[in-house]
Amino acid sequence: MIVLGIESSCDDTGAAVVTDSKEILGDALQSQEEHKQYGGVVPEIAARAHLEHVDEIISVCMQRARIDLKDVDAIAASAGPGLIGGVVVGVMTAKALALALNKPFVAVNHLEAHALCARIASDVRFPYLLLLVSGGHCQILVVKDVGEYERLGTTIDDAAGEAFDKVAKMLNLGYPGGPMIEKLAATGDDSRFTLPRPLIGSGDCNLSFSGLKTAVRKIIESYSPDGSIEHAILPKQDVADVCACFQMTATDCLVRKLEKAIKYFKENYPDGQDLVVSGGVAANTYLRSALKNLAARYDLDFAAPPIRFCTDNGVMVAWAGLERFRKGFTSPLDFKPRPRWPLDENAPKAPGAGGVKA
Repeated sequence: MIVLGIESSCDDTGAAVVTDSKEILGDALQSQEEHKQYGGVVPEIAARAHLEHVDEIISVCMQRARIDLKDVDAIAASAGPGLIGGVVVGVMTAKALALALNKPFVAVNHLEAHALCARIASDVRFPYLLLLVSGGHCQILVVKDVGEYERLGTTIDDAAGEAFDKVAKMLNLGYPGGPMIEKLAATGDDSRFTLPRPLIGSGDCNLSFSGLKTAVRKIIESYSPDGSIEHAILPKQDVADVCACFQMTATDCLVRKLEKAIKYFKENYPDGQDLVVSGGVAANTYLRSALKNLAARYDLDFAAPPIRFCTDNGVMVAWAGLERFRKGFTSPLDFKPRPRWPLDENAPKAPGAGGVKA
């Protein structure tokens, strides 16, 4: 079985061809540089860039795969959630190919693509506990099966990746901010500043990063002669210390909430053996190390996608499309792209299968 996947939900245009034997036949990715001057993604610019690049990206992908489009069994695309302009570009391209080639079309939930991505590189078994952590989303879920999820916790405000980017912007580190914060944090003192851990004492698995981000802002403002962040001047070492303290605190918040989730997971899913992290922030090696240690403490296996597949890419979409396709999930050509698409929303029934509660 061979599936072509197309990704265009934010600022990365990607395509990939994968097989049911977990072989990546070919992939191509173009990250948009147009947004750096704005310190974040501009939706209109992103949509136009996807439109300009998607045909070429698919062509390069197929050349690398060394097969023809007619050889694929299905066409998948991120159909939401995401920036609707970009999502429309990918979905319409996939639909056009499916119609022209008389192939099934598979609408993929972008979050499900992240959720299942670790399975292409590791022997991750259902059910497993998942921390999905990216610039736009931060959730703790039990992945029961393809299309079947139980959400245990979510952020009530900023996502973790969003907080990383905003802190980096306040420190004038550029966009995306996560990699720069991690790099500088490695040379910083993570005990220099005391930062809050919002919701850490709550009895649930929900997360909050807005207060943490605000606390960092106040530290930066203390370096300004007039109290404004625009005029703050931090010595290089102090910037590194702020990064280290922020990264350590954000990671600690995630670890503590995951510890609660693990206890629930082990009690309610005794056959579950895996703790998985996915999403763009999963590329952070400091976080990976902390989660690996957490998994070991609770006798769970730890897994994460290869770092290059943590951020948005065609491979994760193609793999999720393949997982859905072999379960019998396909989508009509009048499927409407969705800017919002909760992962734990009820999914359609697969032919011959029971109801899928998402």
